[in-house]
Amino acid sequence: MKDRLKILDIWVDPLTREQAVERVSHILKNGTRPHAIFASNPEKNFSIPADPELHRVYGEADMLLPDGIGMVYAARLLYNRVFQRIPGPAFIFDICCLAAREGEGVLVYGAKEEVNAGAVKTLEGCFPGLTIAGREHGYVRDMEELVRKINESGARILFLALGSPRQEKWFAVHGTELTTVRVVQGIGGTLDTITGHVKRAPEMWCRLNLEWLFRLLDDPRRIKRQRYLPVFAALVMKEKMLQVLGIRSSCTPLL
Repeated sequence: MKDRLKILDIWVDPLTREQAVERVSHILKNGTRPHAIFASNPEKNFSIPADPELHRVYGEADMLLPDGIGMVYAARLLYNRVFQRIPGPAFIFDICCLAAREGEGVLVYGAKEEVNAGAVKTLEGCFPGLTIAGREHGYVRDMEELVRKINESGARILFLALGSPRQEKWFAVHGTELTTVRVVQGIGGTLDTITGHVKRAPEMWCRLNLEWLFRLLDDPRRIKRQRYLPVFAALVMKEKMLQVLGIRSSCTPLL
């Protein structure tokens, strides 16, 4: 994507939800291969680049959605680009709505069995006419058999609920083996949110871009993951200072 922005060591696409849905629709109609959609957030800046091959595959994804508010603020500070975040739980509903309308089959892979089954039931209830081509929990060991099932299902959309970076690694290894799938979205722990196993932040917290704080207060164990946030903020500020001093260019880099 020529408009892709580089934030420290990863990238983000400055898209609206409507633009992202339009791209998915275009891919389903015209795509000839699996197209990857991954979330872009501050945490991934510290996990993805550690593996050069994974970093390459992530950077070649067809869409890197601004899932983390930190990426939105960083893009505004470094590039003066203004756009909103696209939360994973919201975008999976957008894709399912599109799939139900266009008659595209969906396969859900990942999470615990009860979570996977519950999420699929919820999605079917929310989107009458949605075709669930198949589902598999995230503890399958025979990947060759799993890929065979995905291909035989005829699914055109695959949701990977394996968590990051496991889902990105899965696509790096098995993406080229998929024959009917055209859209692959890494959705992390979204199925837990859909089923209520993880409490969804109230609307007011989301409007204030404080969903991360709500999740931390609800589950203090998340501090291990969110400890990267202040480091990310400090590095972005350092990058801005280098821009101001003329050591870094503020132009939009192309991938």
